[in-house]
Amino acid sequence: MIDPQEVTERVQEIRSEIASLTSSSVAIIAVTKTFGHDALNAAFAAQCDAVGENYAQEVLAKVAEAPVDLPIHFIGAIQSNKVRQLAPYIAVWQGVDRVSVIAELAKRAPGAHILLQVNTTAEGTKSGVEPSEVEELLEAAGQAGISVRGLMTIGPTGGTNAQSQKAFSSLRSLADSFGLIECSMGMSDDYRIAVECGSTMVRIGSRLFGARTTVR
Repeated sequence: MIDPQEVTERVQEIRSEIASLTSSSVAIIAVTKTFGHDALNAAFAAQCDAVGENYAQEVLAKVAEAPVDLPIHFIGAIQSNKVRQLAPYIAVWQGVDRVSVIAELAKRAPGAHILLQVNTTAEGTKSGVEPSEVEELLEAAGQAGISVRGLMTIGPTGGTNAQSQKAFSSLRSLADSFGLIECSMGMSDDYRIAVECGSTMVRIGSRLFGARTTVR
């Protein structure tokens, strides 16, 4: 079982660290994928800003089990055929990187709030569009009536601090060039660097809840 008091203390520590790095507001998205409803409840008690989930069937199972008291962000690759089922429950879709998903969101979740995922590390194992392709997705979203709140990225796997800084700074610059406010970047291992580079949302899982034992 997850101890809500421990989670609250960890959230407070993270907020204190963030405050020492920036005067700007940074949302904490508690990544609850593979954890049970006790993680969702602990995130709510700790006053996280939202929870993050990656798997459609897991979201549906959790909302069927009990209400989720925080906004749910769907993070990562989105299957178009799952959008209809998820639409009533998702506040922000992080990880949109295809025109086909934008079209499905326009049909099933009109006016949806999204973040476009950008591959800022040039790693073939990571999802996301190339920086040069962002404008095309922005135009498609605008035509479809979808609200692009900003961009998101995943830092380099096993990267150095300098490599992380390069990836995050490039996303912030790209967002600024299009007048976008939100930058979702930084996870448990690299959120401090991301905040220094202008992140407005950090996605924290293991730092709050411990190592995941469930593998998907």
